[in-house]
Order: sequence, then C-alpha cells, then structure tokens
Amino acid sequence: MTREEFNSFCATFPATSHVVQWGNADVWKAGGKVFAICGWADGKDAFTFKTGEITFEVLQERPGVRPAPYLASRGMKWLQHFKDPGLSDAELKEQISLSYSLVTAGLSKRKRAELGIPEPQPGGEASADPGS
Repeated sequence: MTREEFNSFCATFPATSHVVQWGNADVWKAGGKVFAICGWADGKDAFTFKTGEITFEVLQERPGVRPAPYLASRGMKWLQHFKDPGLSDAELKEQISLSYSLVTAGLSKRKRAELGIPEPQPGGEASADPGS
C-alpha cells in the first residue's frame, strides 16, 4: 500500500480528520482519537494501527510487523507494518478498519451520535466492519 492509497482509504470512514504531525506522519483520527498513522521506518512508509489483544499477539510474530514504537512500549496494543513481507494490502485495510472500529467503540454513545458514527457491533474485534 502506498501512502496515497492509505490516505484515500482512511478518508472513507465516517467522521475522520487528517493531520500531518510528528515529522511528516499522516495521522488519521475519529472523534479526536487516533486510529491509523502512516509514518516512516528506515526511510520507507510504515503503517501503524490499533488492535485487539489476540490480533496483537498473533500478528507481531509475522515478519515485517512489530509492536508499534512508542505506543506499544506504553502498554497499548498497536502494531506497525514496517517492511515486506508484512501484511498484504487487503490485510492492512482490514486491520485499519478494525482499528477504526476499536477506537470509535471507545467513544461515548452521545459522541458517536453527534459524529454520525454507527454503533459498535457486538462480538468484539472479529465483527468490526466499517461498512456495517
């Protein structure tokens, strides 16, 4: 996935905002909370996203994926796809979608209603889908 593709994909979610910060990183937020970041690692784009506990444990073992610098070191369940083979574009999109769902599920019901964000789906991280 390219940085342009990442930004285009993140822009498809309801009530998002985009800022460039932290040394030219593209930071995507929903309701003021970060759900995806495209920054850099060794001169290449790196994609960072929030995960659930099981996904965090499983995906961090894949070559090209690691606990996200700074975020994971503070006990947060964030991963970073930083080099090949890592995640396929489809897998990365799925993880960004899940990250959006996890972040927006943490917003108050009132805040989600104000922003027009759908209610979270029951069943945890496996059922998160921005299209529903």
